[in-house]
Amino acid sequence: MRGLWLCLLALAAILSLAGPSLAHTRSETHSSWQIQGPAVTMSFTVPDLEAQRLVPKDQTFTVQTVAAYLTKHLSVTAEGKVCPLARPVRPALAVGNVSRYDFAWNCPSANKIILTDTAFFELVSTHTNMVQIQTGDEFVEQLFTKDETSLQVGGEESANALKNASFFKYIQMGIMHIFTGVDHQSFLLGLVLLSRRLRDLTFVITGFTLGHSLTLALAVTGILRPHAEYIDALVGLTIALVGAESLSMNSGKTATVALATGGLLLLMGLGKLLGLGGLPVLLLVGGGLFSANYLMVSGHLRDAARLRLVVTLVFGLIHGFGFAAGLLEMKLPRERLAELLVGFNLGVEIGQLTLVLTVLGLVALLVKLGMRLPRRIVTDFAASFLVGLGLFWFVIRSYA
Repeated sequence: MRGLWLCLLALAAILSLAGPSLAHTRSETHSSWQIQGPAVTMSFTVPDLEAQRLVPKDQTFTVQTVAAYLTKHLSVTAEGKVCPLARPVRPALAVGNVSRYDFAWNCPSANKIILTDTAFFELVSTHTNMVQIQTGDEFVEQLFTKDETSLQVGGEESANALKNASFFKYIQMGIMHIFTGVDHQSFLLGLVLLSRRLRDLTFVITGFTLGHSLTLALAVTGILRPHAEYIDALVGLTIALVGAESLSMNSGKTATVALATGGLLLLMGLGKLLGLGGLPVLLLVGGGLFSANYLMVSGHLRDAARLRLVVTLVFGLIHGFGFAAGLLEMKLPRERLAELLVGFNLGVEIGQLTLVLTVLGLVALLVKLGMRLPRRIVTDFAASFLVGLGLFWFVIRSYA
């Protein structure tokens, strides 16, 4: 019961302190660019939900309003000179709740072409534009975000910035991905909480490493490309699950924790059937059954370390796609993909080990200084915080 109250208090604290940066509002557009010498054409696809942001709530947007807005926020330059529009923007026929706008530019040169997109970022800071770019026989996928609104694709200097990067640069990218990813850090903290022995920690870290290495490679090479919004939400769920398992281990309330976790996901699945949005029904139902059964099984095993090797491998598969999202924002050099993957994975492992060893070292230092607290209190509080944080991210990322 104490674990439940701690969980509720942690969730309340997170919700009260959560700012816009945690909201991860799902706002997305798509654009397809074709570059043939100095001629640049592009189709920009806008869901009605995004277009409605351009006018007051009591008004309905028009295609002319959207076209004028996009004209101001989409541009192309070549060798530092602005490329003029070859013709006025053409609104295409709307399909369902989505409309398309066609652009064409004539550039003075085919060198140093820079594509710029600042649309919707001032309205939703977490907005993303999924970009497809075709230049001759080369086809790449990129992202425009608030922090990355321009992309150079023409001339020698447009060659991938990563193409000539050193192997150590790839390692640094992996390290920084861990150090700047609060959700991945939270998950690793949960793995530490579950591990009472060094052997247990070795099992869970090994499973996590195998999982994320596999899906990182599959995503970056284009073999698998899952929906980013599903992965974002599931990363939050993995954090909540490791916290919930720690609570169930300490409290002995395995059935209660398992039923509560599985029940929440099944309720969200029912809500989806009633049209309340969120993740696909099958994903929610499957996640609910997996979560409930995993918590029940782990709670009745004397030594769940080997089971966690398998489960953290599954969790690693999810986080691997999350790692890939950061890489896919950049134009990846195909000829150096293997080297990039090895370096990035090595950097991720260095970041993980540094984080885990720092936590363990800090705990050892506090114990040596006589500032030791009962393990049960510390783990219950930390686990409750992780459950609250993970559920908050999971729900927000599912419905935002």
